[in-house]
Amino acid sequence: MDIPFGWYFVAYGDELAIGDVKPLHYFGRDLVLFRNESGEAGVLDAYCPHLGAHLGHGGVVDGDSIRCPFHAWAFKPNGFCSSIPYAKAFPPIAKRSPIARPYPVRERNGVIWAWYHPHDVAPMYDVIEHDEFTQPGWAKPTRFDWRFASNPQEIAENGVDVAHFEFVHKMDAVPEGKTNYDGHIRHSHAAGERAVKLPDGTTKIFPSSVTTIQNGAGQKFTQLSGVVTLSLMVLATPVEADDVELRFCFTHPEFEPDSFDAKAVEAAIANTCGQTGVAGDIPIWNYKIHRVRPLLCDGDGPILRFRRYFEQFYADADEPNSIAAE
Repeated sequence: MDIPFGWYFVAYGDELAIGDVKPLHYFGRDLVLFRNESGEAGVLDAYCPHLGAHLGHGGVVDGDSIRCPFHAWAFKPNGFCSSIPYAKAFPPIAKRSPIARPYPVRERNGVIWAWYHPHDVAPMYDVIEHDEFTQPGWAKPTRFDWRFASNPQEIAENGVDVAHFEFVHKMDAVPEGKTNYDGHIRHSHAAGERAVKLPDGTTKIFPSSVTTIQNGAGQKFTQLSGVVTLSLMVLATPVEADDVELRFCFTHPEFEPDSFDAKAVEAAIANTCGQTGVAGDIPIWNYKIHRVRPLLCDGDGPILRFRRYFEQFYADADEPNSIAAE
């Protein structure tokens, strides 16, 4: 499969200090991530347009730019050359164009997002902000990460594949819900009830719900409400076409340590990351192939509708991903 375009995680903001320079490899490309002295994060193609040195290995931040370790050419986050220390005149193209290919960057929700498009088309929509990941009253995020052979579509499609919940996650039922598609945004909401055993041994029925917002191929937010409220960012970044890094970033209202609510949150996170959650899915994703023409039946869920939504994020689709065999 091709790599879909969109906004993708490239780093957590608190892991990139002023002056930091980090080599990255995403989207099948070598990249460099840096934070200049003004605090602005930048993502550029890794190789200097001058003579090809890797800016992420030996490059240093100088003012608002990153300097190449080879000849000290400097580049701003927008890709424009800001300095050639030994040149009497800039090459004409360096005056009018960003010669170090830049990637648009947003820093929101505690994440540094980079916009990828195979033809360098400017962003078609923006990152959605979720205040709970950066606002007072919410716990410091809990983070997990995995890497395996898959892609953002397979991971996102998992949520509409209702039949697999019984066989992979050993779940008795999946609450029915409603889904709306609005351009690049997919919004779903499912509500039901859950029986929870309390510390005194009694069982109480709690209303529960799952709300999901998919913002293009690379940003997905889920809020689980029930005994407690748990917010989750699902961050799937393609390394290559079928090699992906997946991150789960959780937060929740602050609770007293060892309280019932704190233990309930720990259990919810464990369920989401364990066999009843992503740990059950990863071995399937890692070895499966993508069937462009899947043979589906009536209990499979709205997979084709989801594919019609997701195929808009492929710039070079030779054939639609929403076809099914009859």
